[in-house]
Parts: sequence; C-alpha cells; structure tokens
Amino acid sequence: MPSWGTQEVQAGRTPIPPVRYRALPLAALALAGVLTVAHTGPARTRMARLTRLIRWATLRTVRPAMIERALEAIHAIRRVGMLAPGRVACLEESSAVVLMLAAYRQRVTWCHGVAADPIRLHAWVETDGQPIAEPASTSRYTPLRTI
Repeated sequence: MPSWGTQEVQAGRTPIPPVRYRALPLAALALAGVLTVAHTGPARTRMARLTRLIRWATLRTVRPAMIERALEAIHAIRRVGMLAPGRVACLEESSAVVLMLAAYRQRVTWCHGVAADPIRLHAWVETDGQPIAEPASTSRYTPLRTI
C-alpha cells in the first residue's frame, strides 16, 4: 500500500483510569476557571488570557509536581471535562491541570507546540521533560511556548 507520509492514528480516547472522588471538585473548579477565562472577552485574545492565567498560577508554586500527582490531576480533569457542555480539548485540559496543581503549590511545565504535514497544534504538560499521560505521537510536536 502506498504511503503519503502520514500515519494512522487511533480515533477516540483511551479509557480514563479511575480517579479518587476527592480530586474531582478541585478539577471541576480548575476547569470552570479555565473555561471562564477562555470565553470571557474577545476570541482573538483567548490565548493571551489563558497564558496569563497559566503564568499567574505557576508563580504560586513552590516545587515540581510528582508524576503520580500530575497523573491524578490529568485524569481528574479529563473525567470532569467529559461532563462539560462546551469544548474541552488539549488546551483547556492542560491549562486546568496547571491550575489544579497550583492549588497544591506544585508545578508542571505547560507546553504548546506544532507538528507539520498536516499542520497541527497541541497543548500538554510535562514534568522532568517528559509528557504526562500523552501518546507517543506527542514527540512529533515542536514546543513553541513553554511556561
């Protein structure tokens, strides 16, 4: 079969692992904060508002997040995001993870990157330079902005 330089990717999401229920209220609050900031104001300044929010949250942290805590935050945000009435994709999820972990005074690195052919954008979080709860295809993205 001829190749056009693309790769098949599994459609849909992988199942979200179980999350402790006590993590869900904070995840809901973090996601609500991100969605409020994202949708309050002109659409053309949405990214600038979100990056200011992420920077503000990161300034309140004192130590790097442990991988287990970051995984718990990501899974909680994804579980809550399934119930949100609007768009909750990588940008909203990764921003909410940063906010949720900042409540514990822990930080991760927020990344926003691009991949070529076809051009795609993606946002994710890392700790110790490793993407957390991301598919291997995330390595194809070149980070354009990290916070």
